[in-house]
Amino acid sequence: MVVAFGLVATVAAAATGALTFREARTGVLQQSQDAVIRQLRTQVGQLAGGLSYPPGQETLRRLASDLADTEAQGHWRVLVVFREMSASSVAGDPFTEVTPAVRAAVGASRATVFQRVRRDGHTSLVVGMPVVFSAPGAERVLSGVQVFLVVPQTVEQAYVDALVTAVERAMVVALALAVVLALLAARGVLLPVRALRHATRSIAEGRLDTRLAVNGSDELADLSDTFNETAAALETSVAELRDMEARARRFAADVSHELRTPLAAMSAVTDVLDEDAARLDPDTATAVRLISAETVKLARLVDDLMEMSRFDADAAVLHLDEIDLAESIRRTLASRGWSGTVETRLPAPGTVRAHVDPRRLDVVVANLVGNALRHGARPVRVGLHARGAGGTGGLVVIEVRDSGPGIPGDVLPHVFERFYKSDTARARSEGSGLGLSITAENVRMHGGTVRAANHPAGGALFTVELPLRRHDLPEEDRS
Repeated sequence: MVVAFGLVATVAAAATGALTFREARTGVLQQSQDAVIRQLRTQVGQLAGGLSYPPGQETLRRLASDLADTEAQGHWRVLVVFREMSASSVAGDPFTEVTPAVRAAVGASRATVFQRVRRDGHTSLVVGMPVVFSAPGAERVLSGVQVFLVVPQTVEQAYVDALVTAVERAMVVALALAVVLALLAARGVLLPVRALRHATRSIAEGRLDTRLAVNGSDELADLSDTFNETAAALETSVAELRDMEARARRFAADVSHELRTPLAAMSAVTDVLDEDAARLDPDTATAVRLISAETVKLARLVDDLMEMSRFDADAAVLHLDEIDLAESIRRTLASRGWSGTVETRLPAPGTVRAHVDPRRLDVVVANLVGNALRHGARPVRVGLHARGAGGTGGLVVIEVRDSGPGIPGDVLPHVFERFYKSDTARARSEGSGLGLSITAENVRMHGGTVRAANHPAGGALFTVELPLRRHDLPEEDRS
């Protein structure tokens, strides 16, 4: 706005100043020119009557001197020409201002001729006129005598320079005034816009109670009022969504908690029934084993839901300890009977140590290996290696790879979402869809990342990266 106002003011002031300067300059020069021509005609008319004809050199000189003396300030320079003779009011003056064009025009016409000539940075008015003899009742006759007058226009040039200075000063004042007006206008527009920008940023940062002050009744005031209405509606909607989400989390946690007691009793009963299943008839034994298996799955689901509710409530905590990661992975596989099923590429004991939560690392490895065994194909391989600056600033990388068909491209972005299942990827799945979500949350709590991809040689590849930065750990968790 400042630039636009400045450009408009500059163009307007320049145009106005140029027109004013042109008219004023023309007026000044025209007035000076008319006064000089009028005075010259009068003086020539008075002095021409006393000329002898044909005039001699002395007569021409005296006429030039008499015409020059009629100007009180002595600025006139007069040249009188008759055929081949010439005389001037200033001896030796070459009269370079009198151009051939002016001489030719005076010789071919009875009218007074004038021209402005600029020489050496100075402007002069050149006036030329023929001397005409006239008698009462007779036709005017050219005498052949030509008078040329050179008048410096110093005063007129000073007036013109003063006009230029005045126009320049007017443009500066107009530009300054335009800038002030632009700043005032911009302030009226930009302040509400800046307030709107800050309010929008505040809303984006989660401060939904942000509101704008509404002043006036223009479009910006309407915009501020609309923003306030939108923010109020958004705050109400988000509050309702948060309340619904909190109730849903609380409901899942409460249900999971309430199911644990009956499930514990059911698990105890199914354990007893499993022991006696061999002595039951085949149909009853099959039903008992089915109930026992489903009870185990239900108990696992309840445990997973309880774990997710702790994540959602930020109630999950890390109990860090410095452990041998390779030995921890071996214990995880052994405790679940996978030692003979899963191929491992683990470093020697004591090579890779890190501060982690042993229980949560066990859950991460078990979920990934179990997922590979259920949804992929054997052999399943587990690898471990350190990357970066050893144990002071690098990463520990755990890789779990199966030999199955891999994960479809449209499924890869969703594998860590809760309860997500794909008919193609989970055709044999009997899980709840929470295992990989819990894995991702446990890795996130350690400050690491987990990624799913397809290995170039075939099969799905899950990569877990955990930091080894000891200085990031609380003092009580360091050993």
